[in-house]
Amino acid sequence: MPEFSAPLSYTIAEDSSAVDSVYAHAAADPKLVVFKRKIGGNWSDVTSAEFAAQVTAVAKGLIALGVQPGDRVALMSATRYEWPLIDFAIWAAGGVTVPIYETSSAGQVSWILEDSAAIHLVVENAAHAATVESVAAEATALRGVYQIDPADEGRGAVAELTALGSEISDSDVTSRVAALKAADPATLIYTSGTTGRPKGCQLTHANLIAESKGILDSSLGTVLKTPGVSTLMFLPMAHVLARAVSIASFDAGATLGHTSDIPNLVPTFGEFRPDFILSVPRVFEKVYNSAHSKAHNEGKGKIFDAAAETAIAWSEAQDKGGAGLILKAKRALFDKLVFSKLRVALGGKCQLAISGGAPLGARLGHFFRGIGITIYEGYGLTETSAAFAVNTIGEQKVGSVGKPLSGNSVRIADDGEILLSGPVVFGGYWHNESATAEALENGWFHTGDLGSVDAEGYITITGRKKEIIVTAGGKNVSPGPLEDQLRAHPLISQAILVGDQQPFIGALITIDADALPAWNERHGNPADTKVADLLADADLAAEIDAAVTAANSLVSHAEAIKKFRVLPVDFTEETGELTPTMKLKRNVVHERFADDIAAIYSK
Repeated sequence: MPEFSAPLSYTIAEDSSAVDSVYAHAAADPKLVVFKRKIGGNWSDVTSAEFAAQVTAVAKGLIALGVQPGDRVALMSATRYEWPLIDFAIWAAGGVTVPIYETSSAGQVSWILEDSAAIHLVVENAAHAATVESVAAEATALRGVYQIDPADEGRGAVAELTALGSEISDSDVTSRVAALKAADPATLIYTSGTTGRPKGCQLTHANLIAESKGILDSSLGTVLKTPGVSTLMFLPMAHVLARAVSIASFDAGATLGHTSDIPNLVPTFGEFRPDFILSVPRVFEKVYNSAHSKAHNEGKGKIFDAAAETAIAWSEAQDKGGAGLILKAKRALFDKLVFSKLRVALGGKCQLAISGGAPLGARLGHFFRGIGITIYEGYGLTETSAAFAVNTIGEQKVGSVGKPLSGNSVRIADDGEILLSGPVVFGGYWHNESATAEALENGWFHTGDLGSVDAEGYITITGRKKEIIVTAGGKNVSPGPLEDQLRAHPLISQAILVGDQQPFIGALITIDADALPAWNERHGNPADTKVADLLADADLAAEIDAAVTAANSLVSHAEAIKKFRVLPVDFTEETGELTPTMKLKRNVVHERFADDIAAIYSK
């Protein structure tokens, strides 16, 4: 079995916890700006001393409510300043945070509250409160619900908890923090569940500390620890990736801002001007596709396409000894014409980006490196406390997900499955021994992902075991690479390959609603023409057919898409086909669009 281990570069004291850095920052540098929060349209500084005081105040409120060490407290909110404040406060009170996606349905909330036996829940707004109210009776352990945004001109959760804890001594919080052990559970994260019911993944304080130290001990940590650097968090904080990188950034002393206003993300980048960003591939795809569409709409498509090819060629050349004089000159020209404007779209100061949650795709990685914003792709799961491996400054192979972080080991099983071991790997699922036994064997976590590791330790992901399509002819096809290539097309939103036990590979394709109006105008249609009215349109069919042909060039004939079907609607989280981190729920798509799949194979 191929295997690679990264040396361990740090130690974790038995009495340490993830909340320690809150008070360490306040003691060492009380004026350090650890957060910026948007109040009345302006970004206001929050110092380490102010934040520590707020964490203590909220923790006192939780203690007043009867939260005991080990008790679960749930948090259902979009990404905002109060999220880390309440998270750290739960830890300071000795509790265990149970994140819930703000987009969760009543049924999902009900299951998480019931399974975790959370005794209190903090929600963001009235809509969340209404969702919870409909299932609260089934959550027998739940004692109270608190709302961050004030209801009926009352106090919000932070003010309410602060008032409740006014009679509790600060020393009570100090004692709770001192009693925490690295081996204690810190959080119970329910997997988003692309299949089956979500499982509660229990991570300890040691897991989260190891994740933070692993990131900060890499060359990426050099940027995060640079005085004055900042980042804007916009991914859901309920997801382990955003949470872990937030903790590492906070530990490093970086300044963090938060927004959940995704439609206005570009203007917010311009206001906040982050030095680095964390994102998922879909956001980078949208940045590229929006720029591509805008250029073509303005009659500058040929310039943009030439610039994109130059960026990719220049980046690819970096892995082969460097670019020649002509390529360098072309890149310098396009930097003035195109690339500088794209960098402005990310705030103008962005030095690097970190991508995770799904495969980025080599072409997109080369494009962004070529325009001057290197995306360092990483790999991990909830069960590995987020990043297990990541490309870093000076150690990067575009197309790979990097090397294991400090102390971690990777092994490739005989069937190609990726097995992981190390201090970031969880110890088991909450109250689910059978799932734990299936996932963990002799200290190795079975990821379900397929891939390889080279002699230098770089891991490459090729697919998922459960997603492998076996055609009637016995050909095993991993759908990921073709789907990634199709999603890179500016007009395509989502693509899913089908063909299990069928004579050939087919695909269901959805159209990007943001790109459609401009495409309509270029092809003589009213801008508001819907996809449903274009299913028989020859121009649309030709464009998608060309995208499919380009994707097919990457695979063998047996793996190629023979027929596709454009759907009249897109896949969304609201309609159930996507998880909150934009992963496809294949079983849901297969069930909902069974007739469309059948039509691909009808004679």
